[in-house]
Amino acid sequence: MVSTTFRRSLIGLCAASFVVAAPIAAAQSEQQKLVNKADVTLSNFLRDPQMTWLQQNIGRAKAVLIAPEIVKAGFIFGGSGGRAVLIAKEGGKWHGPSFYTMATASVGFQAGVQVSENVTLVMTEKGMNSMLAANFKIGGDASVAAGPVGAGAKSDITADLVSFSRAKGVYGGVNLDGTLVNLSDDWNQAYYGKPVQPVDILIKGAASNKGAAKLLGDVAKAK
Repeated sequence: MVSTTFRRSLIGLCAASFVVAAPIAAAQSEQQKLVNKADVTLSNFLRDPQMTWLQQNIGRAKAVLIAPEIVKAGFIFGGSGGRAVLIAKEGGKWHGPSFYTMATASVGFQAGVQVSENVTLVMTEKGMNSMLAANFKIGGDASVAAGPVGAGAKSDITADLVSFSRAKGVYGGVNLDGTLVNLSDDWNQAYYGKPVQPVDILIKGAASNKGAAKLLGDVAKAK
């Protein structure tokens, strides 16, 4: 017969396990929400008639950085930031995402724009290598150009990164030049259930989560 002391210890252990597991489940939920929002943002850009250049060149991209919400702090002047996911193509197959945070102290928004969504195409090996680092500065470690919209769709761009943003019908709502991009190790570990580096997720394909299937499928369909 199980002793009362042992039974109480077992109950206590189970309760402790629940307390530890609950925050992890919550973090997983927040990460999946970001992945889902990134998929919506990407789908919107791929349907936007003003985003012809992006639509015509995404198939050449080595990776795509998606920030569903870059928020402006302050009015006109001040910083901005948000979370982003990076998906990459290796051997003809898309992998990811890897999670990042983005922050800038520059005057990045047009007046009146408070929240912007952004899709950045990584077009070169230099740009891809920068993305695999724990942190890097856009415009410093890798050159960035504002993606052409509308009539500029046939423009020839040679930058490492080509960035598209919009907010409430305003295109070019945020300038990423000078933005600091930092790896979110804790989000990656929670999402994949183990410590994992961007190279493992994006290049080796050694970590995956079925929650990203729709996002990866949607970018794979874009030619």
